[in-house]
Amino acid sequence: MSYEHKDNTGSLFKNEKRTKDTQAQAVGSAVIEGVAYWVDAWTNEKNGAKYQSLKFRRKDNQGGTKAPPAKSFGGYPSSSGAEDDGPPF
Repeated sequence: MSYEHKDNTGSLFKNEKRTKDTQAQAVGSAVIEGVAYWVDAWTNEKNGAKYQSLKFRRKDNQGGTKAPPAKSFGGYPSSSGAEDDGPPF
């Protein structure tokens, strides 16, 4: 039986498949308002302060089109990060 997140929770794990510096350092999933998302995370630094940058993609949006902006939080690479060119900014 696989683990299912409660609403508005998620988890991240070290990206063991990372082969390029631009790929996410951590990958995982979350459920936000009942919608399941894949999550990527990068650790960045600005003005000496470290922070986490996150990128989300709806799990049910596998057709290659972007999800509606109201709930999607933007595009998302595969969990391996193989299609990722970097953070979304």
